[in-house]
Amino acid sequence: MQLTKYAHACVALHKDGRTIVLDPGTFTPEARTAVTQADAVLITHEHFDHLDEDLLREHPGVPVFGPAAVRAKLGERVTVLAPGDEREIAGFTVTAHGGRHAPIHGDIPIVDNVGLLIDGTVYHPGDSYHAPDRPVGMLLLPTSGPWTKLGEAADFVRAVKPERVLQIHELMLSELGQASTAAILGEQGLTGRAVERLAPGATIEV
Repeated sequence: MQLTKYAHACVALHKDGRTIVLDPGTFTPEARTAVTQADAVLITHEHFDHLDEDLLREHPGVPVFGPAAVRAKLGERVTVLAPGDEREIAGFTVTAHGGRHAPIHGDIPIVDNVGLLIDGTVYHPGDSYHAPDRPVGMLLLPTSGPWTKLGEAADFVRAVKPERVLQIHELMLSELGQASTAAILGEQGLTGRAVERLAPGATIEV
């Protein structure tokens, strides 16, 4: 399986000539290109930086999977994913974990959020530090946003114990901030695991 990293929270996974795209939101300039190439789109939660509603409406033939709130926005084309679900989607095995967005502030409602484990290998937590109850090959680690905290991110990596860690949800950090965050959380820092960073559009084997 190959993974293409796009800006912010969006990634694409490729296998056997098929592609799924996770969290193409409005913060991702390459989201249109990604969705155009997708056999299915998976959404962890309804926030606009993970879900570009207008873009997905431009591609009505692409199946969409996500929490019930995503279905409420986009209609019956969306297949609801809830914690504990396991589905075969475009040739990939997808399991849903967690259930709730990480708290931001008491005045901001907490929405549903599903972490998505793909083929038992790549875990995209959305906006949550919920650790799935099974091994993870590559953890996609959110590092910026109003809900994130470095100490909690470190504990998340320690709990998951992934083989590899890739930084995502990084767009609210400067280049210096991204590098220093990767160092603090990385192999010589709090987790003992290297935090990989990829430029938008780069593809790796996972």
